[in-house]
Amino acid sequence: MSESQNIEYKLKWQDEYLKWICGFANAIGGSVFVGVNDDGSIAGITNYKRLMEEIPNKTRNLMGVTLTINLRNENNKYYLQIITPAYSVPISLRGRYYFRSGCTNMELIGNSLNDFLMRKFGQTWDNVIEEPFKSDEIDLSTIENFKKLAIDRIPSIASETDSVMLLKKLNLMKDKHFKRAAVLLFGKNPQKYFLQAHIKIGRFASDADIVTSDIVEGNLFRQVEQTLNILKSKYLLSLISYEGIHRREKLEYPYFALREALLNAIIHRNYYTTSAVQVRVYDDKLLIMNEGTLPDDLTVEDLKHEHLSKPRNTLLADVFYKSGFIESWGRGTLKIINECMNENLPEPVFESRRHLFSVSFKKTDQKTDQKTDQKTDQKTLTTEDQILSLIGEDNKITLSQIARLINKGLTITKEYVRKLKSEGKIERVGPAKGGHWKIIAKK
Repeated sequence: MSESQNIEYKLKWQDEYLKWICGFANAIGGSVFVGVNDDGSIAGITNYKRLMEEIPNKTRNLMGVTLTINLRNENNKYYLQIITPAYSVPISLRGRYYFRSGCTNMELIGNSLNDFLMRKFGQTWDNVIEEPFKSDEIDLSTIENFKKLAIDRIPSIASETDSVMLLKKLNLMKDKHFKRAAVLLFGKNPQKYFLQAHIKIGRFASDADIVTSDIVEGNLFRQVEQTLNILKSKYLLSLISYEGIHRREKLEYPYFALREALLNAIIHRNYYTTSAVQVRVYDDKLLIMNEGTLPDDLTVEDLKHEHLSKPRNTLLADVFYKSGFIESWGRGTLKIINECMNENLPEPVFESRRHLFSVSFKKTDQKTDQKTDQKTDQKTLTTEDQILSLIGEDNKITLSQIARLINKGLTITKEYVRKLKSEGKIERVGPAKGGHWKIIAKK
């Protein structure tokens, strides 16, 4: 066997390896094999009798952890298997906390430690009360909208006229105080209490070059609605087609897949940090990113199959479920994948790395044949180069014509043109109507 989430090999014992035992105790448990090479081959040890007495005493005295140590023999080579169970309470070693993730043993500090301790004590960030928040800060229009959305799953909600009582029934209050989830979901201005609870949208020409951006604030229900509306109206194209006399508009990326990914980012994000949920729009892809990795026993590959739902913020998830926005069956990522596949788009890419989770939507690979060599060449140019090329061919071309030819929305096209003007690459000569463009030659 190779090293894994619950297996670690050590050639010789050192007290430094107590950190690994602490990490296993705080995660899912595991075994440290002493006298074994990194490749799993047996090297053997001679001091096993002393270690079988010393190690349990040290773990019990320093961490309060009870171990099982097995002496094993292979080809007359003795080695130890130190079995550490998973503990339901947090375990520390000399005041420090360690955690086993994959094949890595890490020390937990800062926000990671806060999140770990909350989970170990059966608490979540959104379940903590926010005492300063008062009932007059509740957004009543959001309450009324929620009642309409939730009537299918909570039929009795239609007769509820007391907003405070409604939030209490939703488990969003404790001892007459509102919880953080109530502030985020139904507050008039949640950013008064949690400045980090907003969404950033940006249009990027490259990873280092942002063209335009927006910040979406308000409660979470409003953030979801406004973010999707801004994406539709400003950042994404709507492809128009007709079925008989019916006009159909279809976004570049499936609307419901975007909504599901956005909800996942809001529900599963780590609110201890100061970073916002980000939506990054590129020419060929769209990324939705949030701080907060997957649960320890869930992998990116698991997201492509049926899996249990394990929300980081359980109250947020519960309210969004009751509103009909999400399911509670761990099918959200499957819906995202299916929506994209149904639109003949590439499968979205899920990525979980240190402190960050992201889902990347990509456009269909542009490998279709073009009608002319000119159009083929145009596809290889950057957006800015395309605009310069079009102006070079027709200096009286309008912004609407440019937007149509480069396959971009008018608002985004205006931002690209503004950027070219600010960089001194083009200028407008004469009025908007009747004037013309001029390309400024490089000196």
